[in-house]
Amino acid sequence: MAQHSQFALLKTRRFLPFFLTQASGALNDNVFKNALAVLIAFQGSQLGSLNTDQVINLSAGLFILPFFLFSAMVGQFADKLEKSRQIRHIKMLEIVIMLTAALGFYLGNVTLLLLVLFMLGLQSTLFSPVKFSLMPQVLKPDELVGGNGLVETGTFVSILLGTALGAYFVAIPDTGIWIITGICLSVAVAGYLASRFIPELPATDPGLKINWNPFSETWQILSRLAENRTLLNSVLGMSWFWFFGATVLVQIPSFTINVLGGSSGVTAGILTMFIIGISTGSLLCHKLSGGRVEIGLVPLGAVGMTLFGADLFFASPSAPLGVELSLGAFLSIPAVWRILLDMVMLGIFGGFFIVPLFALVQHRSPPERRARVIAANSIINALFMVIAALMALILLGNGFSIPQLFLITAILNALVSVYIFTLVPEFTLRFMAWIGTNLIYQLRVRGLENIPADGPALLVCNHISYMDPPILAGAVPRPVCFVTYHRIYKTPLLKWVFRSARAIPIAPGKEDPVVMERAFEGIDKRLAEGEIVGIFPEGRLTPDGSIQPFRSGVERILEQRQVPVIPVAIQGLWGSLFSRQDKGLNKRPRKFLKQINVTIGEPVEPQLASSEYLQARVQALHDAAGTSGAAD
Repeated sequence: MAQHSQFALLKTRRFLPFFLTQASGALNDNVFKNALAVLIAFQGSQLGSLNTDQVINLSAGLFILPFFLFSAMVGQFADKLEKSRQIRHIKMLEIVIMLTAALGFYLGNVTLLLLVLFMLGLQSTLFSPVKFSLMPQVLKPDELVGGNGLVETGTFVSILLGTALGAYFVAIPDTGIWIITGICLSVAVAGYLASRFIPELPATDPGLKINWNPFSETWQILSRLAENRTLLNSVLGMSWFWFFGATVLVQIPSFTINVLGGSSGVTAGILTMFIIGISTGSLLCHKLSGGRVEIGLVPLGAVGMTLFGADLFFASPSAPLGVELSLGAFLSIPAVWRILLDMVMLGIFGGFFIVPLFALVQHRSPPERRARVIAANSIINALFMVIAALMALILLGNGFSIPQLFLITAILNALVSVYIFTLVPEFTLRFMAWIGTNLIYQLRVRGLENIPADGPALLVCNHISYMDPPILAGAVPRPVCFVTYHRIYKTPLLKWVFRSARAIPIAPGKEDPVVMERAFEGIDKRLAEGEIVGIFPEGRLTPDGSIQPFRSGVERILEQRQVPVIPVAIQGLWGSLFSRQDKGLNKRPRKFLKQINVTIGEPVEPQLASSEYLQARVQALHDAAGTSGAAD
């Protein structure tokens, strides 16, 4: 599989109109929210008699409230109806909302403006399940990570731009609110025009019967989500990211003014550093994952978020560095560069954390229920952000400083991550496979589209080295249960890894017939559960680099359960440290970052999958990959 630049997606009609539609919505939300916040903070007496702090906190709650109330309902519509038409209707609603905002600004009516904020939250609630569930429909599997990276980048750049525009223009006397109104209306119209170019996207579950009770439907989609542990914990991980992000981002203005002694320009600079970081991290995911849905990056992101979040505490000064320092004066202080680095790295590792999780949820969710899974994520996201706000309110109200809040959040991040990765070892195993294959080899994968998105399958592969299982684990986006020689399975340092990966120990019949029978029972059980099982039919490592005759175990597996068989060829590992060249394991590595080819063939019907036929298919795939060394 050749890896293409993710930016090529911006030249396609299937992605660019959607990208512009999404970015325009994020821009409008933030222009209005920040303009309203500044207006309330500095001109509250002109807008009404309400307490300023009460109105600002009410504003945050009003924007989040629709996610609780309506996500479950709109998730059903997103699955039942054609998506491009839904998006156009949602963007038309945005124009109506912005016209209502213009009226609110003209009348100086806080209540009407708060209603607009609630309506913007409702519009975001309507859009969220549609926008994230459509991406697997318009993107290929190897484009999903890159597409999500672009969307995250566009979203956070829009947040930054919207924050700056809203705060700057609304402060202009007399004309500021009309400039804001003009910006919001123009962006809404531009977003609607972009949405008209989104291609038609068929409904994934047109026969769905709508449950009009939002409370029972919310309970139902959350209950269904809990049935799939990987999906559930991925959603919880995404929600935790927003908990972490909300805690940090909400405190940046107070952190800048009260802890660092900076001005509003410094606040914008620090926010910019975070946005640059998360945009960079989001875009790097495509490169680091080789275009695959690689959740091995998630633990790496968690580690970075903890380290740099904690360092914000240690890098913070004990007393303000000045009083309303300008950005230039602030940057002239050497100590602040550590803080800026922390913000950039927090963003980068945050991108590593959130983008693969989004792609995993989109990839693993059943297509007919994908929008409802996204809706469940929206509900939990909103809940976590509310909890984050309450935690910050309680801690800061009881004498904790903002740097201490950052430290506590970083520690919680470590604990939550360990908990999630312990419950779902797949994250840790993918991380180990990603580290191993990317530090030692350059992995090139072809035919990834031949791996089914769900359902059982049997992978058959040639056996060159002891690294074959982690190489395949790093190449295939779904978990693979490998059949492993029982003595290797029992190796003390490796037993936890094999057990967590649900590997199946096997022994030759002459050596231990009981273990062999249990192995075939275990293989059948894994296939019955809809999983992928990986076997090496040669039964041993190749002694000379050539593919050895396949044994008859494949036929026995297929006699018990008829599943598609996927031939896979690994090429490039002969002569490596872990192969049997030179009559045993090499004593030292010969070449780091050597290119390894993994070629995945089209599925073979179980009726045709004899050992001889599969051996020929794997040999053909191996030969097609080209030569890599004299024998391999």
